[in-house]
Amino acid sequence: MKSMIVLLGPPGAGKGTQGEKLGSEYGYVRLSTGDMLREAVRSGTELGRLAKTYMDSGALVPNDVIIDLMKEKITSLGNTPGIIFDGFPRTVEQAEALDRELDIEVALDFEVADDVLVDRLTKRRSCPDCMAVYHLENKPPRVDGICDKCGAKLYQRTDDEESTVENRLATYHKNTEPLIGYYEKAGKLARIEGIGDIDEIFKQVEKALQ
Repeated sequence: MKSMIVLLGPPGAGKGTQGEKLGSEYGYVRLSTGDMLREAVRSGTELGRLAKTYMDSGALVPNDVIIDLMKEKITSLGNTPGIIFDGFPRTVEQAEALDRELDIEVALDFEVADDVLVDRLTKRRSCPDCMAVYHLENKPPRVDGICDKCGAKLYQRTDDEESTVENRLATYHKNTEPLIGYYEKAGKLARIEGIGDIDEIFKQVEKALQ
């Protein structure tokens, strides 16, 4: 199994779900830039305050901030069977910086149409305490508006509101989509159909990692 994996695809394409499944099945560590940035925002760190201004508008956090954050996190991991990069890199410049640090073996591109993504994201609800994520139709909480895991009140993240979602998708197509060509040119791209049953999508992922 390949052990250095980048997850590509637009917001809401299922990267996080499949990354978590890979982590639980194979013991890999999933590094989600979004989770780490939101944690920094909640903690009120200098990085968090800086990142919040970009996240609230749906814009990309600057490369140097993300790269420094990822380097620090990778160093703290120690020995691990593998690393799954979810939400990083988001630009070719970041991919080049990552390549200088690690040997990425495969990039999985989750392909989902924009109209499907808007529906997925605007109906998503998040837990502010344990960071669990729900969907009003596909994965609703047992009690409306309440997290199953910790009982906190769920909320809609600012970056899941429709106007911000549309901005995030436009930003993805402009800045991040070029990564598909970058990894394809390097012979490291695997395309994954991101619509359908989670386990069926995971079978595609496992096949790509062989």
